[in-house]
Amino acid sequence: MISMFDAWQRWARSLKRNTYALFLAARHPRVPFLAKMIVALVAAYALSPIDLIPDFIPVLGYMDDMLLLPLGIALAIKLVPEAIWEECRQRADRELSGDLPRSRAAAVVIVAIWVLVISITLFTIWWNFFQRI
Repeated sequence: MISMFDAWQRWARSLKRNTYALFLAARHPRVPFLAKMIVALVAAYALSPIDLIPDFIPVLGYMDDMLLLPLGIALAIKLVPEAIWEECRQRADRELSGDLPRSRAAAVVIVAIWVLVISITLFTIWWNFFQRI
């Protein structure tokens, strides 16, 4: 009988393999452009060392890792043609040894989003404060 821990380990390994396979699919020349863009966004977010919602925020911090990321991966997999997906999965199985690559570009995008959100928030607070004076 399979324990819950073994099931989680198997799920984590498949998530790791699928993420790397998506990374490969995003660079595959036969993947349609729209699918390639969505695959690239999901793979970049998955490989980014920075989360959109930081893990130190209770509950929400892990929500993107536990819910949004698997849903994004499932959507991206559906958009890649099946033959190409199988090719990328097999290549990921062969090449994957240890850690996933990290995307510095994705980290820059995530940081830029946070800076933009914080800037808009601070501007809104500032604007509302000085409008009342």
